[in-house]
Amino acid sequence: MAYWTHTQKPIGAFQEKEVGNWFEYSINDDPYNGFNEDFPHKIWVCDGYRYGHVLKTRVVICIDEDEYGLPVTQKWYTKKHREYAV
Repeated sequence: MAYWTHTQKPIGAFQEKEVGNWFEYSINDDPYNGFNEDFPHKIWVCDGYRYGHVLKTRVVICIDEDEYGLPVTQKWYTKKHREYAV
């Protein structure tokens, strides 16, 4: 997944540590869908966005759902985390 240039209402950006790709993120403002509490952010990737939780040095990102509808997550370590002045 890579940086997507059509981010809606970005509030920050970070660089993924292992590969070096940049990502922007915004607030998860979707109507309640079961992911809003655990994943308060949208992380914008090449094909849209993924739900996630952006922290200072890591990101927990939802990459899929299992057969029961539960999130399948990955933990990414980050560097150069920047919060935008909103």
